[in-house]
Amino acid sequence: MTEAHPVVSKREWLEARVRLLKEEKEFTRQRDELSARRRALPWVRVEEAYEFQRGRGRASLADLFDGRSQLVVYHFMFPPEWENGCKSCSFWADNFERVVVHLAHRDVTLVAVSRAPLEKLQSFAKRLGWTFEWVSSEGSSFNYDFGVSFTPEQVASGEIPYNFGKHRAYGGEMPGISVFYQDGAGEIFHTYSTYARGLDMLNVAYHYLDIVPKGRDEAAGNMSWLRLRDAYE
Repeated sequence: MTEAHPVVSKREWLEARVRLLKEEKEFTRQRDELSARRRALPWVRVEEAYEFQRGRGRASLADLFDGRSQLVVYHFMFPPEWENGCKSCSFWADNFERVVVHLAHRDVTLVAVSRAPLEKLQSFAKRLGWTFEWVSSEGSSFNYDFGVSFTPEQVASGEIPYNFGKHRAYGGEMPGISVFYQDGAGEIFHTYSTYARGLDMLNVAYHYLDIVPKGRDEAAGNMSWLRLRDAYE
């Protein structure tokens, strides 16, 4: 790798680093502005009476807020017929496992939702040592309504309605994140959703990889290297 990369004096490195810092600061400013526009998006009232299965029994969408006003849902790819959860979603889940307590103190509840039965979710979570809340939407249209699950007919057509457009159909499940707000009267609003590369900002490991010399090093294919955390050699 060093044969193909420039090696310079400390002074020359510092000059190059300062030039890049100016671009990084501009990117930070643009990111802050984009985040503000994201929060300013209009909302949609949620009128469907969704039901979920959690460790404490049946729950409504309102119950998932756990007394807070903001709810972040990670749409975890795990349909009823699978025996294990998606390895890519598991990569994301490893990243947010320990942030739930911090989010709770900022009036935010974070949960994962999948269509697999609760017993499968609990078994997989135990295997990987996860403690965040993971609920089942089995029998509900929740994952379909929020653009992450697709019917066999949609998949057979070769295209699915994903990430606010048409996407090549790789299967009946895709990842995503949806955000909700509950006001003092108990009304719930859908405020934001993001999919595909929009999820990158929630993966701390990728941000670390972005600052090391080899970067994500995925020339062989995105996440082709990835394994469940207990499946690496």
